[in-house]
Amino acid sequence: MTTTTEATEATEATEATDVITGARERIDALDDRIIGLIQERMAVSAVVQDARIASGGRRVNLSREMEILAHYSEALGKPGTSLAMTLLELCRGRI
Repeated sequence: MTTTTEATEATEATEATDVITGARERIDALDDRIIGLIQERMAVSAVVQDARIASGGRRVNLSREMEILAHYSEALGKPGTSLAMTLLELCRGRI
């Protein structure tokens, strides 16, 4: 025979599993949106680079990249700087 404690623990375990499953599905959906936004950012960055090169400028604007790094760092701390570096590399390639 199942005790009240065992039944409560089983219910709590099932509820936890449901919460985890739902949260993971939401995370997966957010990751898909983030990837889409990064791809969009890459396309916009390519437009900027092309326009800059066509007007006689350089492919990369280091002062602008420093602004981006500072923005991410202020918003997310030190990991934000790493994230921004990765985004910049994805969007302009290695320099």
